[in-house]
Amino acid sequence: MAAALRRVCGGVTGRVSLRSCSQQRAASTGRTFLLNRWPLPLLLVSSGGYLGYHKYKWREQPEGAPPVLATPTQVALYRSFPTRLLSRAWGRLNGVELPTWLRKPVYSLYIWTFGVNMQEAAVEDLIHYRNLGEFFRRRLKPAVRPLCANSCLISPADGKILHFGQVKNSEVEQVKGVTYSLENFLGPQKGRENDSSSSFRDRLLSSPDNDLFHVVVYLAPGDYHCFHSPTNWKVELRRHFPGSLLSVNPGVARLVKELFCLNERVALTGQWQHGFFSLTAVGATNVGSIRVYFDQELQTNVPRYSKGSFHDRSYVAADNLLSKAAGKGGVASGEGEGVVLQKGAAVGEFNLGSTIVLLFEAPKDFSFNLQAGQRIRVGEGLGSL
Repeated sequence: MAAALRRVCGGVTGRVSLRSCSQQRAASTGRTFLLNRWPLPLLLVSSGGYLGYHKYKWREQPEGAPPVLATPTQVALYRSFPTRLLSRAWGRLNGVELPTWLRKPVYSLYIWTFGVNMQEAAVEDLIHYRNLGEFFRRRLKPAVRPLCANSCLISPADGKILHFGQVKNSEVEQVKGVTYSLENFLGPQKGRENDSSSSFRDRLLSSPDNDLFHVVVYLAPGDYHCFHSPTNWKVELRRHFPGSLLSVNPGVARLVKELFCLNERVALTGQWQHGFFSLTAVGATNVGSIRVYFDQELQTNVPRYSKGSFHDRSYVAADNLLSKAAGKGGVASGEGEGVVLQKGAAVGEFNLGSTIVLLFEAPKDFSFNLQAGQRIRVGEGLGSL
């Protein structure tokens, strides 16, 4: 009797054991499947939560306190995100033609989300825009952006003024209290590299009676995405810096030092009536391309690039002497006497909102008619003499 009971109990125990092992294997297999199936989403969610938590902490800093910047580790974590790949994918998505019946609801949602004023658009009928890219790059009615005749310098884009003022100690403020190196931003300048007795800022100036000024205009996703010439000037050089495509949202600009130097950008440099002048279009996340209308050779956000490189294209014949050793991948070519741009002329466009940085030489009595954080539109005056 005892033996029979042991056999029965043993069988039951064996079956329970087998069932338990089976359940454990199933649970283990399920966990393994989830870990193998969802590593990237889990990484993005956890990293996004981490960055969001720290951004919340940074926002709670008291007014007037020195800025608390992201650590090198936090910046490296952010830069490890595949923002260039995502931006190229977004650019391709923007080019997909939408069915006619879907265009109005999609664009209407975008208009509602970002506060787009379609009454200013040259074409108000949403059905006309075949894809998101065409909608982002919509043109405006000619009369809605009159040029300020009383200002020698006008806004190149619709957007928000992040910062403006004089450039001191060769450091430029991207937002209040957070700076970047002028030399890292523009790269070495032709004919000025050997003069080591003065600062990089001073070497840009053509006269000791002048000073160097800057303006930063941030374009939000709902803004008009074309940028225009802020004055009458001549473009002598286009310099393309491949790089990261981090967000240039003002909240991020307050956290990441040298943000504008890390990101891909296209700098147009030349001369205006008072000396040195430059307009730089800075790329950002989901900005699949930066286009300059008079330069069909420019290609931005390419899959591969050499870190720290830049690529030059000269529009002045004398610049054939430009040293190719100025930077990794530096390339120069001479063509004519420069590109002459008239005040208000269309220069280029972003695939989505980003940032324009103006750096220019002017007499010391130049004064801005701006306030940090104000909204501005193409053609409105920036300052006067």
